[in-house]
Amino acid sequence: MSARRIGFWGAVSIGIGGMVGGGIFAVLGLSVQLARGAAPIAFALAGAIALITARSYARLSVRYPSQGGTVTFLVQAFGPGLFTGTANMLLWISYIVMLALYAHAFGSYGALLFPEAHRVLWTHVLISGVIVVITALNFASAGLIGAAERWIVAIKIAILTLFVGLGFMGMDTHRLAPSEWAPWLPVVAGGMIIFVAYEGFELIANAAEDVCDPARTLPRALYASVGFVIVLYLAVAMVTLGNLSIPGIIAARDYALAEAARPFLGSAGYLVITVAALLSTISAINATLYGAARLSYTIARDGELPAVLERKLWGRPVEGLLITAALTLVLANGFDLSGISTMGSTGFLLIFAAVNAAQARLAAQTGARPWLAWTGAVSCLLALACLLVETAMRDPSRLAVLAVMLGLALGIEWSYRRWSGRVIQMHGAAASPAASRQTST
Repeated sequence: MSARRIGFWGAVSIGIGGMVGGGIFAVLGLSVQLARGAAPIAFALAGAIALITARSYARLSVRYPSQGGTVTFLVQAFGPGLFTGTANMLLWISYIVMLALYAHAFGSYGALLFPEAHRVLWTHVLISGVIVVITALNFASAGLIGAAERWIVAIKIAILTLFVGLGFMGMDTHRLAPSEWAPWLPVVAGGMIIFVAYEGFELIANAAEDVCDPARTLPRALYASVGFVIVLYLAVAMVTLGNLSIPGIIAARDYALAEAARPFLGSAGYLVITVAALLSTISAINATLYGAARLSYTIARDGELPAVLERKLWGRPVEGLLITAALTLVLANGFDLSGISTMGSTGFLLIFAAVNAAQARLAAQTGARPWLAWTGAVSCLLALACLLVETAMRDPSRLAVLAVMLGLALGIEWSYRRWSGRVIQMHGAAASPAASRQTST
């Protein structure tokens, strides 16, 4: 086990940095489009589910500290069978979806710096360019951007705090009145669209082996980071609604935060928010691409993907990095922001439901009562159901895309097990009795 060197504030910065990435810049407009004046309520609903799930991550991280994080927890609870393998595959796909979301946000905000007549073209140029450049940087030095991560986190939090502080002064509160709220189903769906902006706190669990006094630090860091981000997002949603009309937010939904800054910060504020979005999405792409490539390596090492993905070049999982980047290019350029966000929320709601269920099953080992974890699992599934119903009412064709995503996770895992006959291995923390039963097909 590596030397423990991450304290409370270091762990908190990991969680906040993971959450306040490209998500809030990308999907705020989509959430307002659904929830309208009740967008802060939608943010609070998504935050409540994230907070309950953070409790499960806290308990599991203390009991099973490992760089595997989510993968380790699922294997410990359910064993290395088809369900766990499918969940791991879905997690990898969901990371690719998040990469596409961040790249799309980078392209949307970056295109604002070019003439309006050519913004669609520049959006796709920037989407593709940032993926290629960050992939190349991961070949050269995975830590090049990571070394500046704390500064990037500090800058984007400072800019959002300035946005909130100045925006509250002259906001129109009538747009937040109940008369401006959407019906309850779109409000819940709007919260689940924005749920991808809370994804990222689980990165603290991946650093559990390096955290000082993990039994005390991990829970406090998870609760503090999620709690802070909930408050920040509520304030950002209120200021956005208070300074830009709902039709204006919807019209600029791909870059709503920048447009919302214009009324009280002028063109300079518009530019500052744009720069903050670019910095945030670059750091988010870098961290997620590296993590997704490592995840593909971990899944292959455990026997659930082809062994070629286990190979490393210069100490890096090259094949996984290239495949992840290639799939991200296709997804980011082939789907609009709403479709990407829906896929991301669907994937992580299912993953978080599974982690909550894992905590409930392992409650005796983690020293917790299982009812709150089961509440979290059921909440994730109910929220997902609301999102799917609203999606079916707005654009039924997107359900087919979601079905393909889930079918790919199951189909790849099932087919590869039948074709390869590889034994599924256990790595990291000591296996539970259920997980220690290796399976092969």
